[in-house]
Amino acid sequence: MTENFDRAPGAGRAHIKPRSPGLADVGDGDATSVFNQREPLRQPRTSPPLTENNPYHSEAIGGESRSPSKPHQFIHNHSTPASKVKSVDSLVNTSILSANAPEFYPASFSPYEESVSEDGSDGYYTEMTLAELVEEFLSYLNSSPGSFETDIEHMVNMLNRWVTTEETLQELVELIYTQSTAIPNFSYTGARLCNFLSHNLVLSPASGNFRQLLLKRCRTEYEQRDVAVRGDQETQKKFQAYVLFLGELYLRLEVKSAKGPPSRAEILLIALRDLMNALFSNPVDGNLICAVKLLKLTGSVLEDAWKEKGKSDMDQLVQRIENIVLDTQCSRDVKQMLLRLVELRSSNWGRVHAAAASDATPDNDPNYFMNEPTFYTADGTPFTAADPEYSEKYQEILDREDDCFPEDCEENGNESSFNDEDEMDPEIEEAFEKFCLESERRRR
Repeated sequence: MTENFDRAPGAGRAHIKPRSPGLADVGDGDATSVFNQREPLRQPRTSPPLTENNPYHSEAIGGESRSPSKPHQFIHNHSTPASKVKSVDSLVNTSILSANAPEFYPASFSPYEESVSEDGSDGYYTEMTLAELVEEFLSYLNSSPGSFETDIEHMVNMLNRWVTTEETLQELVELIYTQSTAIPNFSYTGARLCNFLSHNLVLSPASGNFRQLLLKRCRTEYEQRDVAVRGDQETQKKFQAYVLFLGELYLRLEVKSAKGPPSRAEILLIALRDLMNALFSNPVDGNLICAVKLLKLTGSVLEDAWKEKGKSDMDQLVQRIENIVLDTQCSRDVKQMLLRLVELRSSNWGRVHAAAASDATPDNDPNYFMNEPTFYTADGTPFTAADPEYSEKYQEILDREDDCFPEDCEENGNESSFNDEDEMDPEIEEAFEKFCLESERRRR
C-alpha cells in the first residue's frame, strides 16, 4: 500500500487545465510541463574551497553530492600570480616597519601613571595630614557652628595625638589663624576655638604654649598696621579681617590666674587701641566701617577696662570720630554709621543697670520704650510711645485694650475669672436662645 505513495509536496492533486484564452489547450501531462518550465539556477561567482572536511559537500537530498560545476574556475580565482609574489617580497625587503617598534599613542593621549609618594607607597591610601584635618574640621564648624560644644572635645583629642612636636604646634597655630581671618564671619567661632585649645592642648614646648604662639603670630600683623591701612584694597581687607578677629579674641580668650578668676589678655587691650588709631589715620570707607564694627563689638568692654585704669582712651576715640564726621570726605552712609556709634556710646552702649531699671524714664533711659508695642496708622506708618505726634492716639489705643482685657483676667491670658452674678448681654442672650431653638428643631 505504501509502495506507490509519493512523498513529494502536492503529489496526488488534480491538475487544473488553464482556462485563459492566451493558453492553448493541452493534455494532463503537458500541463505540468508548462508550469514547471523555468531557467536553471545561476552558478555562484566564487565556489567554496574544495576540502575534504567542508560540511557543504555532504550528500544532498537525493543522495547525490553537490560539487562546483566549473572546478577550473575556482582554481583560477584562488591562484596567486608570480608577479604579485615578487612585488610582496620586494615590499617586505624595502619596508622600514618593525615588529619591535614602540607602541604608538595619539598626540592627545596621556598614558596612565601610578602615583607613587615620596615614601615609596602606592599613594592609594595615604594618611590625612594635619592641614587637611584642621581645614576639614574648621569647614564643618563654619557650616554648623551649633555643633561646637558637642564636637570640640573630640577634635582636641585628635589634635593632642597629632601635635607632638614644636613644628606641628607652630603649623596648627598658623592654620587656625589663617582660617579664622580668611573665612567670612568665622572670627567668633575661631576665637572660641583658640580659647579652648589654649586650655586643653597638652603640648607646651620651651618656645611657648598655644596661646603664646598665637599672640606672637598676631603681633606680626600688628607691627605692619601702618603699612596695611594704606595698602591696596586686598591688603586692607585682610587687615580689617585681622582687626575683627583680634576683637573677638580679646572677648573670648581667657588667661587663667592662680590667685583669682580668669582675666582677659592685657596686651590685646593695648593692641586694639593702636589698631583703631591706625584705621582712623586713613579714613576711607572700608577702614571706618571696620572701626565701627569693632567698637560696637568691644566698645563697652574696652571703656570699662580703661576706666578701671583711670584712662580716657574712649573719649579720645570718640573725639576723633566726631572730627572725621566734620572734616573727612567719606560717604553719607558711613557718616550716619559714625553718628549712630557716637549716640550709642552716649547711652552707655545701650546698657541699663538692674539697680536703676525701676527708676528709668524716657529722659534718662534710651531703651525705655524698647518693650512697648508698635502700632500702625491707616497708611501703614509705624508709631510707638516715643513718637510725640502720635502720643494721644497711642494712649487711646492702650485705653481701648484695657477695656477689652480687664484687670481681673489671668496674667497668662488663657483664662478669665468673671463673677457669676454678671449678666449676659441681651443681644447675645437672644442670639443664644435662637441658636438653641434651631438646634432643637433640627434634632426633631
